[in-house]
Amino acid sequence: MPTRSATGAASALDERLSAVLGGRTATAFERAFGYRTVGELLDHAPRRYAERGALTALDELAIGESVTIVAEVVAVQERSMRARRGSILEAKIGDGAGRFLTLTFFNQGWRARDLVPGVRGIFAGKVGDYRGARQLAHPDYELFDDDGHADAGTTSGDAALTAEAMRRAQQPVPIYPATSSLASWQIARAIGVVLDTLPELEDPIDPTVRARLDLVPYRRALELLHRPERIADVARARAALRYREALVLQTALVRRRLELRETAATPRVTRPGGLLERFDARLPFTLTPDQEAVGDAIGADLAAEWPMHRLVQGEVGSGKTLVAIRAMLTVAESGGQSALIAPTEVLAAQHLRSLARFLGPDLQAELRPVIVTGSQGSKERQRALLAAASGGSRIVVGTHALLGDRVDFADLGLVVVDEQHRFGVEQREALRTKGRVPPHVLVLTATPIPRTVAMTVFGDLDVSTIEAVPAGRPGVETFTVPLREHPGWEARIWSRTREELDAGRQAFVVCPAIDDATAEDDESVLPLADVDAQRSARSRAEAADGGRPDSASAAAGPATVVGTLERIRAMPAFAGRRVEALHGRLSADDKDRVMSAFARGEIDVIVATTVIEVGVDVPNASVMVVLDADRFGVSQLHQLRGRIGRGEHAGVCLLVTQAEAESPSRERVDAVAASNDGFELARIDLELRREGDVLGERQSGGRSSLVFLRVVRDAEVIVDARQEAERLLGADPTLDAHPALAEAIARRLAADDEAFLGKS
Repeated sequence: MPTRSATGAASALDERLSAVLGGRTATAFERAFGYRTVGELLDHAPRRYAERGALTALDELAIGESVTIVAEVVAVQERSMRARRGSILEAKIGDGAGRFLTLTFFNQGWRARDLVPGVRGIFAGKVGDYRGARQLAHPDYELFDDDGHADAGTTSGDAALTAEAMRRAQQPVPIYPATSSLASWQIARAIGVVLDTLPELEDPIDPTVRARLDLVPYRRALELLHRPERIADVARARAALRYREALVLQTALVRRRLELRETAATPRVTRPGGLLERFDARLPFTLTPDQEAVGDAIGADLAAEWPMHRLVQGEVGSGKTLVAIRAMLTVAESGGQSALIAPTEVLAAQHLRSLARFLGPDLQAELRPVIVTGSQGSKERQRALLAAASGGSRIVVGTHALLGDRVDFADLGLVVVDEQHRFGVEQREALRTKGRVPPHVLVLTATPIPRTVAMTVFGDLDVSTIEAVPAGRPGVETFTVPLREHPGWEARIWSRTREELDAGRQAFVVCPAIDDATAEDDESVLPLADVDAQRSARSRAEAADGGRPDSASAAAGPATVVGTLERIRAMPAFAGRRVEALHGRLSADDKDRVMSAFARGEIDVIVATTVIEVGVDVPNASVMVVLDADRFGVSQLHQLRGRIGRGEHAGVCLLVTQAEAESPSRERVDAVAASNDGFELARIDLELRREGDVLGERQSGGRSSLVFLRVVRDAEVIVDARQEAERLLGADPTLDAHPALAEAIARRLAADDEAFLGKS
């Protein structure tokens, strides 16, 4: 029964765990999960539920995996150790289908009193292998004593079972995400203590909305989540908690959007015969309808008295850079400056070249675009910094170096952030605050974002989409090259590449790592630890298949720039061809030298990491070979493919993989090969990744902000919550009449997440 009154409800979720669970247990939760408060612990949702009568299929357990399983003790024996004093207790557990696993304990014979044949329970540990049989050494366990076994002293058919025992026997058992120091049932016990002391809680969801959606109150939802009577209770709990989470996030985002409208900014407008009109007149092509529509929306935003906060998303090659240039020209007409920040030096240099090409000599002389990077020479850097600080340069392009304390602007009117997902919160905020008044902000992304993701991640921004690609592009054909099934196809990869070179075209070859020890610094490929894990899994599969690796690359592990460069240069097919490397460890001058030579046609093949993922524009490049493609995400592969087929020649993209057919990593590769639609691929990507981190670690620097919500699965919930948030704030902008919702926002978005929402 609760020991606190409802009057303490406002602060109950903020109470320290140490006050409820004691210092030692609270410390264990803080070390394991970072939890310090009651509310944080109650958000630790079970990952699944076990039924006490349903046993875990033991043949599905992988060697080396940490597991929590439900099983039945079949036999127990104790024997003396041969080489030294002491005994070994071995308990054989089964899943009721003839599959078994051994529990091994050293010098703990007393456990035989608990582990009697017929008893069922939950067992947790790391699956090991001993002489070809699976085992758990010194596992943690909790035995069921309420289903006719063990302490109950009866059999499952005994009529003496009490009604209470029957009820408990039917209760689902929550299985929590656990650690080596905190087992699932220890987490369950701690949450039970917290629930027993928790008072009634005010629900941030309005009663009329709860009634409309048939949602249980917040306090009841927590009870049903952690202590369900039947499995149907879990669905009811999650429905209420899912909507609550959506409402809290959407209300925070809508409120932030309204607050931005209260901030003053300098309006930026064009004039007849000005920079923008002159720029449009010299374009050798006509803007697409999407580009015109997005340009009009940006123009209206820039002319307003509050700062623009707009996200422009578009397909690869849809012309987002052109839209950004037109916005920067609009700002320049009123004497303002624009800062364009890119995630890599290669992309920043590419933007500077694009500006020179688009602007032409006359406009370039007026605007004097400069670049600021971390590795440029001191004299060149000083000239660029002086041009920015004096206002002599109206457009400043750069990388993270633009965020430094020594970078100042005379009149910063627009911040353009290219590929927002590659920047941290503090980095973006550091640039935005360099304006004397809040500058307008334009965010570009070539990673298409489904509507509900945009609504959840960028809900405080206006979102524009450029879907149409300029007419006349020949397109790209994409093929999966599965070397596991067809090792002989490897030779065809290089002969097909040579055919394109013989026709006067150029090629990219992409690798997931620079060398055997280094992944690309600024890329999002799998960490090398994961690569090693995949390599071990692959080795086990090869051993089961007779120990024969499928190809040299399979045996060698992940493809590297260093190794691949040597291989290609040594191939007779590339004799007389110039093959160069490009990756994040090269100096800025070397990167620019390689890319400039490639753009001029002086280099035939570039072997690179994903440093060329975005922004690189070489119309003559027609081949993209991605080695170990299964180590990249769907969006990355789509972006890489977008580097070719940008001129008059059709492109061919070869996604080379060692992944097994129907594995999750192979699914990603096959999905990209099957579709050129970036928006469809974004949806597939989210489904494959189960996007629990859209406001999480990569964006805000902390653990995932999404606990119960999934932006693909719960699209209708998000839309409904958004509408409810807009209705509430329309009538009550300060949420004075909705204190429970205001408190929930403050609690859920405290610290890192609140900063993220305020700075995105």
